[in-house]
Amino acid sequence: MTALAPATRPRAFGSERLLAVDPARGVLTHHRFAELPALLTPGDLVVVNDAATLPSALCLTSHDAELRLAAREPSGEFVAVALGAGTFRLPTEARGPAPSFTVGERVASGALMATITAVDRDEPRLLRVRFELDGAALWAALYAAGRAISYSYLEQVAELWDVNHRFAARPWAFETPSAALPITFEVLGGLRRRGVELGFLTHAAGISSTGAPALDRRLPFPERYEIPDETAARVAATRARGGRVVAVGTTVVRALESSALEHGTPRGGVGEARLVLGPGFRPRAVDGLLTGMHEPGTSHFALLNAFAPRPLLEAALAEAGRAGYLQHEFGDACLILPR
Repeated sequence: MTALAPATRPRAFGSERLLAVDPARGVLTHHRFAELPALLTPGDLVVVNDAATLPSALCLTSHDAELRLAAREPSGEFVAVALGAGTFRLPTEARGPAPSFTVGERVASGALMATITAVDRDEPRLLRVRFELDGAALWAALYAAGRAISYSYLEQVAELWDVNHRFAARPWAFETPSAALPITFEVLGGLRRRGVELGFLTHAAGISSTGAPALDRRLPFPERYEIPDETAARVAATRARGGRVVAVGTTVVRALESSALEHGTPRGGVGEARLVLGPGFRPRAVDGLLTGMHEPGTSHFALLNAFAPRPLLEAALAEAGRAGYLQHEFGDACLILPR
């Protein structure tokens, strides 16, 4: 299989490509992303994660280390992963060893101060931290001290405006819900004209890599979500009339399917996604998925197996590799949807 090269910088609007995968017929077709509306049917519903992306990477000034925020607890504490010395130009697995933090220890990133409240027994790089500020003061200090999480395949650190899509609202996401990045206003207009409805939810997308294989196997961490009553009603109405629900990104799948697992059908309200989807899982709420390009061995690829058989997904990746598709957050897209 030809490996997919990473996209190393934000793309020009409209330059992304789209590989359509029809699991019902086993057919693969190539498109420009702008052609997305034509691949959907009037009466379909597209659901987007409207979480804005936080500046989740904190270079510590108190230690030779970096903290990457990964989740927020109901208590207000944050789950964080500690990385050792180095910059984003080093792969996360090549960073130096993280310091040995202890409960009660204080850490600082400039004026932003926090206390370590818990250290994971099995993975001491996994921490819980409580910031000394709260409310608006915390957000102001976090935006002043932090930056977007960036990985070594990028040419330079991603700016927040690069990783926030056109729907970005509440700052809940720790890495960008990147499947929505290629959706331009022109595509939105095309969906409207096609008779495709839009729905929104907010899901706290977590980090995609910690640099430690054992810790990566625990991803994704539990992630909070909120489904508006209007979106839950649109999902129910779409399915009742025979339309298809298309999730934009794996976070939307986790939110809708977690709610459906708990209530029988997605219901408005706040919840926590602990569901890990994969082979053998039968979606109750989502019929199709718009996503980035994900390779075997990643947690995202395992989720795709809930929508298409693994041989077809591997064939799709091989075809994408031959055609020069790019992967990761600024890469090309894949639509998995029965036609």
